Amino acid sequence: MGLTNSSTGKKLNHNNNFINDFDYKVTLAGNPNTGKSTVFNALTGLNQHTGNWTGKTVENAVGMCEYKNKKYLFCDIPGTYSLFTNSEEEKVARDYIEHSSSNVTVVIVDATRLERNLNLVYQIFELTNNVIVCVNLIDEAISKGIKVDLNLLSQELGVPVVGTIARKKKTLFNLLKTISLVCSGEILCNPIKIDFSDEDNEAVENSSVEVFSKNNNFEISSKKVFDRAHEVVKKCCTFENANYNVRDKKVDKILTSKKFGIPIMILFFGLIFWITIVGANYPSELLSSLFNYISPYFEGFLLWIHLPNWLVSLLINGIYKTVTWIVAVMLPPMAIFFPLFTLLEDLGYLPRIAFNLDKCFNKCHSSGKQALTMCMGFGCNAAGVIGCRIMSSKRERLIAILTNSFVPCNGRFPLLITLATLFFSSTMYPGKSFLTSLISTLAVCVIVLIGIGFTFLVSSILSKTLLKGESTGAVLELPPYRKPQVGKILVHSLIDRTLFVLGRSLAVAIPAGIVIWILANLHIGSCSLLEFIANFFDPFAKLMGLDGYILTAFILGLPANEIVLPIIFMCYTNSNSLVDISNSSNIFNLLTNHGWTILTALNVMLFSLLHFPCGTTLLTIYKETKSKKWTLLAFAIPTVCGIVMCMCTNLIYNLVI
Repeated sequence: MGLTNSSTGKKLNHNNNFINDFDYKVTLAGNPNTGKSTVFNALTGLNQHTGNWTGKTVENAVGMCEYKNKKYLFCDIPGTYSLFTNSEEEKVARDYIEHSSSNVTVVIVDATRLERNLNLVYQIFELTNNVIVCVNLIDEAISKGIKVDLNLLSQELGVPVVGTIARKKKTLFNLLKTISLVCSGEILCNPIKIDFSDEDNEAVENSSVEVFSKNNNFEISSKKVFDRAHEVVKKCCTFENANYNVRDKKVDKILTSKKFGIPIMILFFGLIFWITIVGANYPSELLSSLFNYISPYFEGFLLWIHLPNWLVSLLINGIYKTVTWIVAVMLPPMAIFFPLFTLLEDLGYLPRIAFNLDKCFNKCHSSGKQALTMCMGFGCNAAGVIGCRIMSSKRERLIAILTNSFVPCNGRFPLLITLATLFFSSTMYPGKSFLTSLISTLAVCVIVLIGIGFTFLVSSILSKTLLKGESTGAVLELPPYRKPQVGKILVHSLIDRTLFVLGRSLAVAIPAGIVIWILANLHIGSCSLLEFIANFFDPFAKLMGLDGYILTAFILGLPANEIVLPIIFMCYTNSNSLVDISNSSNIFNLLTNHGWTILTALNVMLFSLLHFPCGTTLLTIYKETKSKKWTLLAFAIPTVCGIVMCMCTNLIYNLVI
């Protein structure tokens, strides 16, 4: 028996069929947090990231696996708790199971939460007969004193049952063998379905539990499903320790309590920001020095091959300095922030954040799932927008999309951190590095909390105006706390997130660097186009407590937020290229010499938080909504909030001082 992988490395939606070179098609289904994507990765070799919340996989990921000279096409459909067609991932999952003509559907279930997972198994029985139940996380069940009689479970369900530990690839050979036997017809599946014929309609209508859909009619009551699942688990499972989950419950009493839940959440994020601020300084300086050292040699090489001076200037002062600035400024904090954030995800803490904020979002007539998309926005707003597919209704999804940019993405953190350090800590406590970093962290946390506040405010306004309606509620699972897989955290956070976001930023930064170089080098009389634009915006910017150069920098920073600060430096130094000023005291002197005060720094931070999303995010919004209207609103809403907020702080400051 041999297993070889040949990944396609492709993704497709449920209605696409571009892979035809296979013998059998296999669908992988299951609840979130059951290890479904881990099984998929192990079988196909694809490195699809597994998340600890629902909807992490929204598109169907496909991969090829060869076994005994047969090719198997595996499709990893979105994790879902039921086959309702409320949210995007549930609709995709149901449609694929019902219409894909798979040879077999493998339902991954959690051995520690078998009773709840069987709900989906019985629903899938109504759509297809060729089902294999894969009882995963057997190791966790054993550690908690839970024993599952797989043979008896197979008899009770009428389909093959296989036990696996997805993280241990060797345990998947039996699963693959069973898939092969079912596909070839050597094993026949005869699922024992639940008889609903004796259930009257009134019982269904009055049932307080959920009802799932069969052929688009709400005919089958979940109460019978849950009752049957309870009977099966009672027969097939033994619990040596009835209090196996007491520790998790005790921890949850603290982390999800009304009194401590939100303060602990703020503390966690504050700790992450502090580690990021302190840890990113040194590698950023080293990278900056390295790129400055290389620059003359690169320029010399370009001159040596006899490129025109204007082209050398464009390549060095336009593209090279833009790209190297973004790498030096973005890479270190991302390389620290993403692994720490992924650690919280791997531990199972992010769903607790959603649980804590669920009430707040419900008061705004939105869903607690919006907290998850908001958390994703901290890394990248474009990723947060894509994550909004998990919302149960189109209305709630649009609210989440339109408000996602109120949390600062990784591209905005360098500006926030730099200004917080220069104007809110270093000037007050010079030479005291620990106190400086602590105050900087507090300043950044306050800005983040303001962004979260605007998320609630705008969500509430939208739900009462453009997107009227009530919250549909949210099914939020609190997964068990698990030991983090440090190796996978580092690989996934650095490759899937850090390098992906960095690559995306560089892709938009290169053309931005060309535009900035042109504006700085083309003149109208004695003024460059850059100065001309800045002078045009200056009167309006003054009302916001800014100046024309700052506002121009934000406008030119539309492709990538990371280049806003270097554009400001370039304008102030009358340079024709982006400027890298690595010494913090030099930066502070440069800014104060051009009229910056604490008020200016505060307004720049606020406008960085509350302004239009970057070009990549706007493009993602258009792709997700397929609407120019909602894309324009996504641009306008945070921008108007930022302008009004800055004008208010400027007015209050001038009245008080």
